[in-house]
Amino acid sequence: MDGANELLMQAFADAVRGATGAGVSDIRFSPMNNQGEPDAFANLDTSDGQWPLVFSMGKTLHPRDVRAALWQLDARRQSGTVCILLAEHLSKGAREMLRQQGVGFFDSTGALFLKHRNWLINIEPSAPKTRSAPREIEIFRGAREMVVHAVLQSRGEWFHGLDIVEVSNTSGYSVSTVLQALERLEWVESKGQGRNRLRRLTNPGALLDGWAHDWLQRKHCKTRWYLFCPDPKRLAQEIAARLAGLKGPVALTGAIAANRLSPLLTHVDMAEVVVPGGAQALAADIGLKPAEKGANVTLIERSGATQLFQEYSPTERTWSTSPFIQYLDLLDGRGRNAELAAQLRSEILRI
Repeated sequence: MDGANELLMQAFADAVRGATGAGVSDIRFSPMNNQGEPDAFANLDTSDGQWPLVFSMGKTLHPRDVRAALWQLDARRQSGTVCILLAEHLSKGAREMLRQQGVGFFDSTGALFLKHRNWLINIEPSAPKTRSAPREIEIFRGAREMVVHAVLQSRGEWFHGLDIVEVSNTSGYSVSTVLQALERLEWVESKGQGRNRLRRLTNPGALLDGWAHDWLQRKHCKTRWYLFCPDPKRLAQEIAARLAGLKGPVALTGAIAANRLSPLLTHVDMAEVVVPGGAQALAADIGLKPAEKGANVTLIERSGATQLFQEYSPTERTWSTSPFIQYLDLLDGRGRNAELAAQLRSEILRI
């Protein structure tokens, strides 16, 4: 018997007694080599009688681990026995899955759920000041954000980690870290082992929404300018002509780029241009004037993931950011950008 399992079982018994006054008795642990059997058995002594309990036990459990445990306990669930999952840490998704299935759980944070007959215990402790579970990495920052962008470009096809290393211009460590995090979130699935392991993005909507949520929390370095344009409806053509032939990674983004891919607006009254740096110099090169009011050009200083997968228009001789970056830049709440973002997501991103 594992000493950690014994301590976890005792903590569960104490939590149940503290919540209901009922005692857990006749605790029996299965032998370590007893494959296919529950990890432990016990009885819950209640005013409604004695209820048999069976347990699956683990350290850190995510939804995929929960499914495996439920499959193992399924026959006993049907017989009326109360099934409980005990873990040192249950992820938020694992807890939600167990609640939906009506299966009891307890973990070392004090989270307790038990539903049987006319009983319902549902205790969700407040977040501890110190972490008891591994910290989730920030996948939408720096090189990791570039990996996310590359994974979204896979469009649901199977890929090798080395493919992502190549197209994202990042290290194998960054790619491995992000892919492992996406698997834990169940946004990516895998098959094979070691160097032959392949992965596939299965929930692009959740990944894009997560990126969008993070994107909107940031402070982007933007400056506002005015470009003289006799016909405001021709702003897209005028700014494209000014940018044509410029050296360096300068690209259109937001509505002025997205409306080309998925036409919706009759005209765009603001041109957003991404530059890796040196906005003042660029403004001088193409004849922009500073304008806090009445601006029709926004220069955004940004590098990293924004520079990946840019697309060139040979007819207008200008670059645009990838449709994913255009989508993110449309989420600024300005005018009809949200409507254009929804259309771009459906028609171009197909998410």
